[in-house]
Amino acid sequence: MALRTHRLWVALMTLFMVQGLFAIDLPRIRTLTPEQSERAAANYQKYCVLCHGADRQGYVNDHAPSLRSKSLFESGIPHAVLRPLSYGRQGTAMGGYLDEMGGPLTLDETWDLTYWLFEQSGATRVPISTKPVHGDVARGGELYQQHCADCHGKEGEGVNAPALGNPSALAHNSDEFYRYAITHGRDGTPMVAFKDRLSAADIDNVTAFLRSRAGGWQQTAPVLKQLPSPDQFVINPEGDEPSFVLTDDLYVSAADLNAALAAKQRMILLDTRVTSVWQMAHIEGSFPMPYYSNFDGIAELLPRDVQIVAYCSCPRAAADYVIGKLRDRGFTKTAVLYEGIFGWMELGFPVMRGDVKEASE
Repeated sequence: MALRTHRLWVALMTLFMVQGLFAIDLPRIRTLTPEQSERAAANYQKYCVLCHGADRQGYVNDHAPSLRSKSLFESGIPHAVLRPLSYGRQGTAMGGYLDEMGGPLTLDETWDLTYWLFEQSGATRVPISTKPVHGDVARGGELYQQHCADCHGKEGEGVNAPALGNPSALAHNSDEFYRYAITHGRDGTPMVAFKDRLSAADIDNVTAFLRSRAGGWQQTAPVLKQLPSPDQFVINPEGDEPSFVLTDDLYVSAADLNAALAAKQRMILLDTRVTSVWQMAHIEGSFPMPYYSNFDGIAELLPRDVQIVAYCSCPRAAADYVIGKLRDRGFTKTAVLYEGIFGWMELGFPVMRGDVKEASE
């Protein structure tokens, strides 16, 4: 009886959408087997804990959002979670974990992890319209600066909350996704519900303002490069050893690292982010070694007599983690780039940018 009712409901919704009465996102239902759930839980521990936390609480590193908020999963399954997991967020520390982007997960594994997170949240999905939200953009901008900028940044860059001006997020999420978050907040996080603080019209205005920030975004696709082999670990193998002065016996400054690279000094430079973002932009000569790597295997390959410098974009969390693992295994000539790669780029130091092509090519 329940199955018959469900089929009737789906048929009615399809009829309504075909007739153009309203647009609703109807994501396919994915029920995980025990084996899929176990693998998804293991993948979460391996790839996500560093920034999102062991209990999915978020904000452990790089303002990574909570992944246990019911309001997120009510409105965000599957695409608002699946897309950033698969393709990353340009301009943030969130890399793409889908294998076709250079990441470690298959498409099925990204779907399983998305739905495992949904099951863990205990949320019930709500219908989300795909129609645009119309509002007064100028009024929405004023309200954004008044109520949102302290946490999300004056330019939507993110201060201690997610970057709302991120073009890939704006491109992938519907207007209603943002309106739902503004209206209901994100339980378990500092994001409060504005349904009793702003009128419905003003919530529409803020939503319209956020949508207006997506202008100028241009979708590109990576052209994956051949990953370097272990015999390419060492940069400038004939060069002198660098003599870094480390802060807290761990951190090297971007200026000192750049000077050592310019002087062709001998070292190993490890990019500890997910490999997909190494593909897009990295410090020249760096070797992709994600924080979730097999460190016992790596310890057998890495030379111990060469200075190792690790970097990430957190700006230091993943690199700290990798260097900690190497030090636990007896590596002593190790350091972390203090500013991270975003700080490195902001200071004007060079990166090798991966090839991209227009998505239509």
